Amino acid sequence: MGDSPLQGSERDGFAQTDTSRVEAFSDAVMAIAITILALEMRTPEHASGHLLSGLLHQWPVYLGYLISFAYIGVIWLNHHQAFTRIRTVDRGLHAANLALLLTTAALAFPTAVISEALQEDLVGSDARTAVALYALIAAAMCASWLWIYVHLAGKPALLSPRAEPRYVRQGQARSAAGILAYAVGGALGWFLHPVIALAVFLCLPVFYFVTSEGLPQVRRQRS
Repeated sequence: MGDSPLQGSERDGFAQTDTSRVEAFSDAVMAIAITILALEMRTPEHASGHLLSGLLHQWPVYLGYLISFAYIGVIWLNHHQAFTRIRTVDRGLHAANLALLLTTAALAFPTAVISEALQEDLVGSDARTAVALYALIAAAMCASWLWIYVHLAGKPALLSPRAEPRYVRQGQARSAAGILAYAVGGALGWFLHPVIALAVFLCLPVFYFVTSEGLPQVRRQRS
């Protein structure tokens, strides 16, 4: 009889495992990342009787929280959908997943930068730098998703039988589209106006939410 994937990988020095620990660890990191976002919302400095104006002035904090919360929430949803289709995890998939968690945890930093910069000047050089930084981190997150899907394409034995034939290929397309969209959004925000970049940042989580179970052709196959 042939060796199972687990036995073979043990001889190579790194055993393939099921997905339970990966999913639990990933859930914890994403939950902490979302919690850190909320810590940026503080009572603004204000003179007596001017709390309302202080709260209104820090509108970029609320917008940054909304954008990044939506993005991390959609990442968690897509991560869950991906791992319902993954049977086992090898070293390469562990590395790609850690890259995803690295960029997810880092998202609080550009969120804070963009919130502070937009409060100072909506169209200044700092605001343009801030949206470019956010676009860079978000594109890196999409690149980590692309790494996951490329690895799965090369190691189809890691997938469960319920994984649709086109799921991985369309996951690669969705990830590549995100890299391109964030790059374009960041460039438009840098060269034209930061608000353009913010509009792109708001739209992309919606796209990834709508396609969290794959593109429409994949979803029709499952129904």
